[in-house]
Amino acid sequence: MKISALLTSAGINIGLCVLLLSLYSILRKQPGNVNVYFGRRLAQEHSRLRESFILERLVPSPSWIVKALQYKEEEILAIAGLDAVVFLRILVFSMRIFSIAAIVCIFGVLPLNYFGQEMHHGQIPSASLDVFTIGNVVERSKWLWVHCVALYIISCAACILLYLEYKSIARMRLFHINQSPPNPSHFTVLVRGIPKSTEVPLSDTVKNFFTKYHGSSYLSHQMVYKVGKVQKIMSGAKKACKKFGHLTDTVMDRRCRPAIYRCGLCGGSTTSFQLYQNEFEPNSEKTDRNNSNLIASEEECASAFVFFKTRYAAIVASQVLQTSNPMIWVTDLAPEPDDVYWSNLWLPYKQLWIRRIATLLASIVFMFLFLIPVTFVQGLSQLDQLQQRFPFLKGILKKTFVTQLVTGYLPSVILQLFLYTVPPMMMLFSALEGPMSHSLRKKSACLKVLYFTIWNVFFVNVLSGSVISQLNVISSPKEIPTQLARAVPRQATFFITYVLTSGWASLSSEVMQLFGLIWNFIRRYVLRIKKDPTASSVPSFPYHTEIPKVLLFGLLGFTCSILAPLILPFLLVYFFLGYVVYRNQIINVYCSRYETGGLMWPIVHNTTVFSLLLTQIIAVGVFGLKESPVSAIFTILLVIFTLLFNEYCRQRFHPLFKSYSAQDFIDKDREDEQSGRMEEIHQQLHSAYCQFSPHTGDRCHPETEGEGEEEGQCSTEVNDRNRSQDMKDGLSHPTLSGLPVAKLQRAVKSLSLIIALQNKSSTNV
Repeated sequence: MKISALLTSAGINIGLCVLLLSLYSILRKQPGNVNVYFGRRLAQEHSRLRESFILERLVPSPSWIVKALQYKEEEILAIAGLDAVVFLRILVFSMRIFSIAAIVCIFGVLPLNYFGQEMHHGQIPSASLDVFTIGNVVERSKWLWVHCVALYIISCAACILLYLEYKSIARMRLFHINQSPPNPSHFTVLVRGIPKSTEVPLSDTVKNFFTKYHGSSYLSHQMVYKVGKVQKIMSGAKKACKKFGHLTDTVMDRRCRPAIYRCGLCGGSTTSFQLYQNEFEPNSEKTDRNNSNLIASEEECASAFVFFKTRYAAIVASQVLQTSNPMIWVTDLAPEPDDVYWSNLWLPYKQLWIRRIATLLASIVFMFLFLIPVTFVQGLSQLDQLQQRFPFLKGILKKTFVTQLVTGYLPSVILQLFLYTVPPMMMLFSALEGPMSHSLRKKSACLKVLYFTIWNVFFVNVLSGSVISQLNVISSPKEIPTQLARAVPRQATFFITYVLTSGWASLSSEVMQLFGLIWNFIRRYVLRIKKDPTASSVPSFPYHTEIPKVLLFGLLGFTCSILAPLILPFLLVYFFLGYVVYRNQIINVYCSRYETGGLMWPIVHNTTVFSLLLTQIIAVGVFGLKESPVSAIFTILLVIFTLLFNEYCRQRFHPLFKSYSAQDFIDKDREDEQSGRMEEIHQQLHSAYCQFSPHTGDRCHPETEGEGEEEGQCSTEVNDRNRSQDMKDGLSHPTLSGLPVAKLQRAVKSLSLIIALQNKSSTNV
């Protein structure tokens, strides 16, 4: 690719960014779009814009950038939580490390690459981008030590910044845990794999087990009920069958007698039946309660939330093995109440490992199927092969602008369009795995998207878009560094255009919220819905798509830093623009429904270390190709140093993100006991994990032990009545919204009534 093609791609993307950002600065001022661009909060200064027309609405302005940068980190922490702060820290880290890399490589490495061979350099726009890569340096060059020193500077700076960020985020996580209000999840353990018994209900089984083995710390428990679209339909059918099972004794108050009448016209006879009452009259309140308890016991699944009196008792119970069989009585510290993924809690625990294997295989198959569009994209970047396969395009491809457009812009655009299908698929696979919380599902999807993008965007493009495609990589693993050293510089031009398209253009579309804007227009002007959206409709931040994108750009920046330094300025523009855009989106658009305490940072740390190691391994291959053994030996020492650094961070900081400190929990327990807040916390636990929708008025109350809980304790009659009401009204769950389950239930009841009446009438006849 020539510089002119790169400039064409850059010009198109810069134009799109300026256009979309200007439109955003205008559209955000319109009263009708306040729900799109201020979904998280409706700013008070925009209330005056609803009253009359103001010319300021139609004038682009950068005021939103100034407002986004005015917020301090403490304010963002109070508004959006620690997860949002950690994400912004990723961008800050990227800006710092690649600023250092850009200074070192642009002024130190790039001139050496450009003048690496004695050749005539023409005008820069007509020059090939290969002259700016390390491939232009001659073998046994005395200047290759500069590349090695630059790699040392970048690696050491990255390790120092990683260590400081890891230490700072770990301190923020501990502060968040210790200084936050009492969290119900710290007192609660999710128990799965409860053994079933035909004689004892599951609720009594849980109570007996924890009273026997955790009697001093056990407080109460709450069973988990089966929920889901299919399960609710089955529940309605079961209730109808059980009610009509007593139809003979409770419904028929008048017998069906045939009556014979003479027809005055033809003298025929007709048989008619009297009408039945369409009301059920139970024999007694006791029968109805027994039926409700029977239905409730059938809807209980082998999972329960168990509440403990102290945080320390809960964390000990969640980490120890309860029995000699690790597949039963499986305990984990419960997620936050708003983070619980209720639809997966009723899944059998023994089924989860099968689901994980199945989703892993499905992800791998989807990853390899994606090779088809990637190979097609790489074909566009090579005009010679394209003209050979499609001879009729030779005339069109001879035009300069078309050539620049096809080689510099279309490949990255087409690849980006295909990549839009990846996050929804990975989120579906992660949901099928059976995670117990929304945060675990999003974390799993984040890892899947990250592996997918690194493999398909980096490795597949490298392996399929250069001469390395003609080599057998698997048969000679020792030559992989050398082969990557040949391939990566050749694909650096594609990575630059990918940063322009997937980076700059995606940020401008993110701030525009195109899908939300279109849906808001349809809702207001087509469907004529004037009611403002509820708080539950405000989207949460898509960490599973944005974190992999930032980390992929970090991988491209590290691997191309000394090989093709021209990519670094484009990356810096992306990170600086992304920092402003994401701050604005976190403050105004997205909401935080749950908090994980910065659990995404270990993923960032591990991926960054992997990027450093990959860069160093490729550098070893490059120095081997250029016949510089001293630089290769020093780079191998750098690889060992990076591995030791990663092991130290894993031992020092990673345990803080896997579990909680007993010292901190014991201190907080003593503090709450001395202040007298422990009883109040125990009372709040009873209603914290409400499985059913609050707007229906039905709540699932916990089963209490019955000892030492006079205040806030739910009696057995109240629990039975609530369960009975739950089963009468049908299980309600947020995942069922929008499905006409009530109509289907009424249809099942009516059909059962008709069948029962027909059977009764045929028997009497």
